[in-house]
Amino acid sequence: MPNFLNRLFGGRTNAPNETKTFAGHTMLTLSQLGPAQWSGRGYASLVNQGFMRNPVVYRCVRLIAEAANRVPLTVRVEGQAVSEHPLVSLLARPNGRQSGAEVLEAVYAYLQTAGNAYLQAGIVDGAVRTLFVLRPDRMSVVAGGDGWPVAYDYKAGGRATRISQEALPIPGVLHMALFHPLDDHYGMGPLEAAQTSLDIHNASAQWNKALLDNAARPSGALVYSAGAGSLTEEQFNRLKEEMETHFAGAANAGRPMVLDGGLDWKTIAMSPREMDFIEARHAAARDIALAFGVPPMLLGIPGDNTYANLAEANKALWRQTLVPLVLRVSQELSGWLGPAFEGAEVVPDFEGVEALAEDRAALWARVGGAGFLTDAEKRELVGVGGVER
Repeated sequence: MPNFLNRLFGGRTNAPNETKTFAGHTMLTLSQLGPAQWSGRGYASLVNQGFMRNPVVYRCVRLIAEAANRVPLTVRVEGQAVSEHPLVSLLARPNGRQSGAEVLEAVYAYLQTAGNAYLQAGIVDGAVRTLFVLRPDRMSVVAGGDGWPVAYDYKAGGRATRISQEALPIPGVLHMALFHPLDDHYGMGPLEAAQTSLDIHNASAQWNKALLDNAARPSGALVYSAGAGSLTEEQFNRLKEEMETHFAGAANAGRPMVLDGGLDWKTIAMSPREMDFIEARHAAARDIALAFGVPPMLLGIPGDNTYANLAEANKALWRQTLVPLVLRVSQELSGWLGPAFEGAEVVPDFEGVEALAEDRAALWARVGGAGFLTDAEKRELVGVGGVER
C-alpha cells in the first residue's frame, strides 16, 4: 500500500491489478529533523539579516550610535581646552558632505556591526584637511613582511585604491577594531557574536508570517479512514484542488471545512504553546541585546527585571557600554591626529550626560572634601582645570 504522503504529493494510489485492504487510520512516517540553517558570517549577510531586517539589532545599533554621538569631543592643547583650533574645525566639519556628528555616528555604528571602523585623512601640503569614513566591507589590509599593515586597499566602482600608511604627517588610514581572538588585523563586532540568537529571532518571525499566510493554521494531513480501500486518483485530485482553491491562503482564514466520506484532519505540527514560541523569541531578543551591551528593559523586551527602573537601566548602558566606547574612539583619534596638530588631544566631555549626573556629583563631593588638595588640583581632578575662557 503506498504511503499516504506519497499519494498526497501526486503518486498513484493503486496498481491496475492490486487488491488492497484497509484497517484503521493511515500511519504517517516522519523523518528526523534536518540540520539547522544559519545565515552567513560575512559582513553583508549579517547586516542584511540583522540591521536591515531585525528590529532588535536595528534599535541596539541606533541606540548606541545616537547616544554616544551626544557626547561632544573637545580639543585640549597642553591640558587646556580650546574653542578655536584647526582640529576643532576639522572635527566639526570633516568634509564637504558630512558633519562631524554624521561621521562619528557612522564610526560608532560600524564598530557595532562590523567590529571595524575606518577613517581616511585627506592630506594637502603636509596638513590634514579632511576626514572621510570608509565602509568596512570595502577595506582590506595589506600586510608587510613583518605582518603589520603597511597599506589598505579600498575597493569601489570595480577598482581598488591603495592608501599608504607611510604618509606624512600621519598614516593615511585610522583603523579602529574591536578585539578579535582569532584575527590579527580585523575586529569582531557584537553583531557577529549575536548571530545564533539573530537567526532564531528571524526564524520565529518567518514562521509566524508563514502561519498567518496559511490562514493561521498549523500543518496537518487529511487522513482517509474509510472501512476499506483508498481514494481514487480522481477523488484525490478533486480534493487537492478544492483545498488549494477554497482553504489555502490568508484570504480564506477562518473558513469552515466540512469533512465527509471518511476524511479526518490530523495536526502534524507543534502548537506555539508546545514550542514555547513567545518565550523563545523573547530569549533570543534578550541575547541579542546582551551581545550589544544594551539592557533589554530599554528595548521594551519583557521578562527582564534586572534593573529597578528605566533610569537604572540607562545608567548601566552609559557606564558599561557608551562611556568605554566613546573613550576608546576619542583616544584613537588623539593618537592618530595628535602628531599633525602639535600634540593636541581629543577628549570627550561627559558633563552634559544626565545619566552620569549622579556619578559626577559624588566625584565633586569627594574632591571638595579633600582638604589636602589645592584648588588647582581639585579643578584638575574634576576635569575643569585650565579651561580657556
